[in-house]
Amino acid sequence: MIPAVSDAPRPVPAIRLREEVRAAAENRPGVYRMIAPDERVLYVGKSVHVRTRLLSYFREPRGAKGEEVLRHTARIEWEYVSSEFAALVLELKSIKQWRPPYNVVHKRDRVFAFIRLTREPAPRLHAVSRVRADGARYFGPFGGPARIRLAVREIADVLELRDCGRHTPVRFADQLDLFTLDARVPLCLRGDLGRCLAPCAARCTRSAYHERTTLALRFLRGEAEAPLELLRERMSSAATRLHFEHAALLRDRIDRLEQLREELVQARDSIETLTFVYPVRGQAGDDQVYIIRRGLVLAEMAAPRTLAERAAVARRARQYFEAGARGLQGVGTAEASEILMIARWFRRRPQELDGVWRPDDPELDVELAV
Repeated sequence: MIPAVSDAPRPVPAIRLREEVRAAAENRPGVYRMIAPDERVLYVGKSVHVRTRLLSYFREPRGAKGEEVLRHTARIEWEYVSSEFAALVLELKSIKQWRPPYNVVHKRDRVFAFIRLTREPAPRLHAVSRVRADGARYFGPFGGPARIRLAVREIADVLELRDCGRHTPVRFADQLDLFTLDARVPLCLRGDLGRCLAPCAARCTRSAYHERTTLALRFLRGEAEAPLELLRERMSSAATRLHFEHAALLRDRIDRLEQLREELVQARDSIETLTFVYPVRGQAGDDQVYIIRRGLVLAEMAAPRTLAERAAVARRARQYFEAGARGLQGVGTAEASEILMIARWFRRRPQELDGVWRPDDPELDVELAV
C-alpha cells in the first residue's frame, strides 16, 4: 500500500508543475524525483530525454500510474547526467537511498536467492537470501527464491545430500564410535527412505559423501551434469517399466535442473566477466569512465584527456581490480539488483564490450599508465 498522504498539505496544482517543467527542463539524459508536500521522495525515474518524459506524465489518463504519482506530487526535481548509462546507475542508487514508495509498489521489488554449499565435514546445499563471509561457496544471484529452493531440493535429493540443521552431529562409517548404540539410526525421514546418505547415522564414508558434494559443486560450476544424468537414467528406467506418470515427473525435474544450469552459467559469466574500465561517451562531450568489478560500479571518473589523468585512472582501477578476490561475499539484494542491471545492459548492447579495458588486458597499461 502507498503511504497515506491525505493529511499532508494540498499539493501544488498539476498545471503549475507542468509549466515549471516546460520552462526549465531540457531534453538531456537525467534522473528525476517526484516529491510529496512533506518532502518524501515518492518516485524516482530516468530518461534519455528528461523534458519529454516529465511532460508525458501530464497526459496520463485518470487512474494510470503516472497520474496517480503526479496527484500526490508537490515538487519535481531533476538532475542531468552525461549519458543513458549514467542515468541508469544514478536511478538505481537513488532508489536504494530513498526507497520511494511508488518504485517499490509499482516496480516489482525483486527478491534474489543464492545457492550456498556449506563448508562442513558433511556439506549442505540450500538457498539463501544473502552471501556471508563464512567460507561457504555461493552461486547466483537468481530471481525467484521459491523456484531456486525447489531446484536446490532436486539436487540434494538426487545426490542424497543432507539438509538437516548445522548442529546435527555427523558420524561417518569410517569414524564410527562402536560404543554409540544409536549410531546407525537415521535422524530424519529422508535417511530412512534412502534419499540421504545419512552421515548422521554412519550410513556412508567421508569419501563417499565428499564424492557427492564434488558432483554438486561441479554441476553448480557448469562443469558437469551428474544430477541430470542420474535423473535421465531413472526416467528411462521408469519408461521401460511402463511407469509413465513417474517418468513424466522425472522429466519435469530434468527440465527444472536444465533451466537452473543455464542460469548458473549466465550468473557465473555475469560475475566473473564484468570486471573492467568502461568508457562512456557523454552527449555533451562530458565523457566518463566507470570502474566496474564483478558487476558492481565502484567508481566514476571523468574520461582522461592527459597522460597524468590516464595514469590516475589506471592507478585507481588497479586498486579495485587487485583487491582481494572475495567472490560473492557481501552481496545482498541491493548488490544483486546492480549486478543483474549491469549484466542486462551489456547483454543487450554487446558492442559496448569492444571498448572496455580489462584488468588482464596488456592494452590497459599501454593506454593508461605512464
